[in-house]
Parts: sequence; C-alpha cells; structure tokens
Amino acid sequence: MDLLNTLVDKGLRREPPTREEALAVLATSDDDVLDVVAAAGKVRRHWFGRRVKLNYLVNLKSGLCPEDCSYCSQRLGSKAEILKYTWLKPDQASAAAAAGVSGGAKRVCLVASGRGPTDRDVDRVSDTIKAIKEQNESVEVCACLGLLSDGQAERLREAGADAYNHNLNTSESTYGDITTTHTYADRVDTVNKAHAAGLSACSGLIAGMGESDEDLVDVVFSLRELDPDSVPVNFLIPMEGTPLATEWHLTPQRCLRILAMTRFVCPDVEVRIAGGREVHLRTMQPLALHLANSIFLGDYLTSEGQAGHADLEMIADAGFEVEGAGEVTLPEHRAAAQGGGCGSHAGDGGCGSHAGGGVCAPAAAAAPTTPRPAEEPRTDLVAVRRRGAGTDLAPNA
Repeated sequence: MDLLNTLVDKGLRREPPTREEALAVLATSDDDVLDVVAAAGKVRRHWFGRRVKLNYLVNLKSGLCPEDCSYCSQRLGSKAEILKYTWLKPDQASAAAAAGVSGGAKRVCLVASGRGPTDRDVDRVSDTIKAIKEQNESVEVCACLGLLSDGQAERLREAGADAYNHNLNTSESTYGDITTTHTYADRVDTVNKAHAAGLSACSGLIAGMGESDEDLVDVVFSLRELDPDSVPVNFLIPMEGTPLATEWHLTPQRCLRILAMTRFVCPDVEVRIAGGREVHLRTMQPLALHLANSIFLGDYLTSEGQAGHADLEMIADAGFEVEGAGEVTLPEHRAAAQGGGCGSHAGDGGCGSHAGGGVCAPAAAAAPTTPRPAEEPRTDLVAVRRRGAGTDLAPNA
C-alpha cells in the first residue's frame, strides 16, 4: 500500500504525515489492519526497539473532584461507586509505589483528583516524591495534579519530579462538549508550564467519546505541536454513573488504527497505551505493543486493570522485553534535549487515564465464560478498583 510505505519513510525521518494521510490511516478497513500495524511497527522498532516501558499509577487522592469532565468517575456529580479518600501520607504513597517498582515499573505516576494543587498540596506531593526517591533513587516520578499555577512546576522539579502529565484529551473544537469548568487553553498552559520548568512533559488523549476522525487527528497534531516526550492514548471506559456511560464506540481494530495514526504523527515519542486497553483491545492487546512502547502495569486510578503478572507474560509472549531501569527510554536526540532525562500517563491516566485532575481509567476483570457479539458493550470488563492505595488490600502489580 503506497500510503503505508510513505508513512514509514516519513516516520523514519521524523517527518509528520499530512492531515489527509493521518485521516487515511483511520479510514483503512479491518481487512488492512495487520498491514497498518506492520507498517507502524517498523517506525516503533526503529526508535524504541522491542522495549516496553512499564508505568505504575498511585492515586494520591480519590474522588470528590469539583471539575465536570464527562469521562471521569471522580467528577462533580459522579454516581460511580468508586473509592473516595483524601491525601495519602508520604509513607503510604511510597509503599504503594514500591509495589509497582518491584513488579518492574520504571516510572511511578502520582495522581490526585481536583482542579489543581494548592501550594500546600505541592508541599505534600514534594514530600511524597522525596520519600519515593529515598527508597528507590533510580525510579522516575511523574506528577499529575491538574492545572498548575505559576511556580508550582518549578517546585515539583526541585523536589525531584522528573515529569508532569496533563492530557489535552480531545480536539479544541469539541473540548467544551466534554468539560465546562476549565478550557482547552488551560490545559495547554499547564503543559507549557511543565516544559518551561524543565520537566518531561506528558500529554495525551482519550478516544471513544463520540469524536470524529477529524477530532482525533486534530488532537494528535496539537500534541505534536506541544512536543511532549510521552503521549498516553486512553480508550474511554464508559463508567456507570458518568455522562458517557452509554458511549461504546470502539472495536479492537479501531483502537489499533488510532494507535498507529498516533505513532505515525509522533514517531520518536513514547506512545503509551493507557486506560481502557483491557476493555477495548481485549485479546488483541499484544498487537498494540507493535505500535506503543509503554503501558501501565496493573490497576488504574479508580478501576481494575489486567493482573500485573499477565501484563509481563503478554510482553514476553509477544516477543518484547521490559525496559530496564538503566535504559534511556527516548531516542538519543530527544533524551539529549531533556538533559539525559527520562522519556515518559492523565492530569488525567499521565499519566494516562481518565480523570478530573488526575486519571481514572477503568479496566478489566476476568474474561467472560461465554462469547458475546463484538459490538455489544462489554460492561462485564469494567470493575471498580477495591485494592491498593486507599485500602488495606495489597495492590495489583
């Protein structure tokens, strides 16, 4: 297919596709999906080899968010029966982070619901970052706390944070249909604040909220312009009790095309499969590793994910390897721009997942015993998190 050959050539040169070419990727048929994966996989392997970076979410403060993001189970007015608790203490958060690191995670994403942190909140998170770094100096720490005020990114950087996540989520033209309590421009401003403070910027999207192909291309091109080091791709989990609970638009093939388009537009960036992979990719998750070079290990903010050991088995069975703590994620030219830094989930699932100021991506439970039509909503795969941070039960890592 001439289109795919052209896109591979451009990706190897770090040249972006045209908007028309990106739209054409999303318009390919299910019959061609393996060709699309194979083509985008060449670009992924050129820049990242067969390494898969593991990230681990710690939900520092769950629920009771004043923002009205329609996709989020922590939103204002949410009736989702999620865990609700106030700030974890630094030692509690550090213990939760240690579970992820012991499972192979290279990055810990500290997420808190809310519009944005107060200065006291920044102090709390700074103490938590220091506690985590004291326990494991080599671990990368990404903060995801919502909208930042002047000077807060610099304070997080001084405390030892490596990255900051805040997702754009959807296109600028449709943003007001999803959220009304803050603007698309507010989100762009926070990503720019993280950049300016020397933090590795992480910003991504949520697919499956009823957006058009044009919206998806718009937001990915906007992300390329912002130039984050990592782009988490979330697939909406329609959580009961949220306004988007009935939005089930995604198929595994559609998800693969979205990931491939993102890879072609952002060839040398860490593309992370974030919330919703278990629900929408299902048994086709291993194919997605040919497109993305990063995933979350275990559970998400407010929902369960695939068992940590199953994630590791999937990576090995697909012929990939877990990226080691001593390996640099980003290609040399990007790592150098970060001062030798890190390559990195969602001010929101930055850490990548759905949430009001953090992430809250629902995920998978056990596989059903009887097959169901592919087009039927898979509510059986959405389970609220009841273990890990904020509970007395061991986390899934």
